[in-house]
Amino acid sequence: MTRTEAYLILNALRLVGPVRVRKLREVLGGVEGIVGMPSSKMAGVEGVGQAVAESIRGWEKSFDLGAELKRISQLKLKVVDCEDPLYPPLLREIHDPPMVLYYRGNIETVRAACLGIVGTREATGYGIELAKKLGYQLAYAGIGVVSGLARGIDTAAHQGALAAKGRTAGVLGCSMDQMYPAENRSLADKMVEEGGCVMSEFCLGTAPDRQTFPMRNRIVSGLSKGVLVIEAARASGAMITAKQALEQGRQVFAVPGRIDHPQSGGCHQLLKDGARLVESVEDVLAEFEFLIPRGEMPVPVAPKGNLGEVEKKVLEGLGREEMHVDVLTRKCGLPSPVVSATLLKLELKHRVRQMPGKCFTRID
Repeated sequence: MTRTEAYLILNALRLVGPVRVRKLREVLGGVEGIVGMPSSKMAGVEGVGQAVAESIRGWEKSFDLGAELKRISQLKLKVVDCEDPLYPPLLREIHDPPMVLYYRGNIETVRAACLGIVGTREATGYGIELAKKLGYQLAYAGIGVVSGLARGIDTAAHQGALAAKGRTAGVLGCSMDQMYPAENRSLADKMVEEGGCVMSEFCLGTAPDRQTFPMRNRIVSGLSKGVLVIEAARASGAMITAKQALEQGRQVFAVPGRIDHPQSGGCHQLLKDGARLVESVEDVLAEFEFLIPRGEMPVPVAPKGNLGEVEKKVLEGLGREEMHVDVLTRKCGLPSPVVSATLLKLELKHRVRQMPGKCFTRID
C-alpha cells in the first residue's frame, strides 16, 4: 500500500480527521502502517480512543479503495497527499490541513501567492461588478484568485480572473464527481483549460451538506495569504471563512456596502473588528507588500523591453507628466478596467508610481 492510498483510506473515515492522523503519525510512524495496526495500539494515542482505532482497523467495511482508485482514473483526476512536495505549502501550515486533495488542472496555481475572494450567493449587481473587477485586477497583477465556485460572488471572482488570463482555483464543498452548483460545471472546465485548478478533499460520492461547506471554507482561506469579503450577511458562509482566516493568521479584507442592506452587515462587522478596508485593488496590493517576503511578489521587476503591447501603450500615453487616470484612459482609448489593471501591473514592475488623487507618473 502506498502512502497516498493510506491517506485516501483515512480521509474517507468520518471519525478520524487530519488532526488525529497527525498524532498517530507522530507517535507510531509512517501513515502506511497505521491502517493495519492493532486497534489497541492506536487507541493508546492521546486524542484517538477505541472507537476511532476500531474504525481505522476495520476500514474495509466502509471504504472500497479499489473502486475509489478506479473512479479516480476514469474521471482523470489527480490526488496529492499532505506529505507530497506538490502539496500547497501554505495549506500545510494550518491546524487541520486536508490529508488529500483530489484535483483537476494545475496544482501550481495555488503554490504561488493567492488571495481568497468570498461573499454571498445572493449578490447584488454592485457586488458582482466589484468581484469581477477585483478578481480581474488581482489576477492581472499576478496574484491567484481562490474561491468556492459557488453562485454569486465566488462565480464573479473566478470569471474576473479568467478574463485577465490569470490564475484562479476553485475549492468544492462536495466531491469532484458531484459538482455543486451544477450550472458552474462549464466554469470549472474553463478554469482547468486556462491553467487553473479545481479541487476537493472529499472522497468520491460525497454530496454537499452543512458540514462540507465550512470544511471547504478553511481550505479557501488556508491556500491564501488573505481573504477578501465582498457582500456577506452577519450569519453566512463568508463570515465563517473570515473567522477561519483569522484563526489561521491570515489577513482579512472587507468591502463596505450600503448601511441599509442586509448583505453588507457582515462586511461592516469585519471592518469594525479590524479588517482592512478595501475601496480599490490598491488597498489589497499595498498589504501584500507586507504579506509576501521581499523579492517574492508575484510579478517581478521586468526589463524595460519586457512589456506587453497594452503596457507599452499605457506607458506611452502617460508621457512624462503626472496624469489623472481618467485623462489617461481617454488618451489611450482603452476600457477603464484595462487601463486600471495595466497601471497596477506597471506599478509592480516599478515603471509607474501612483500619486495622490488617482494620478500617475512614470518612474523611468
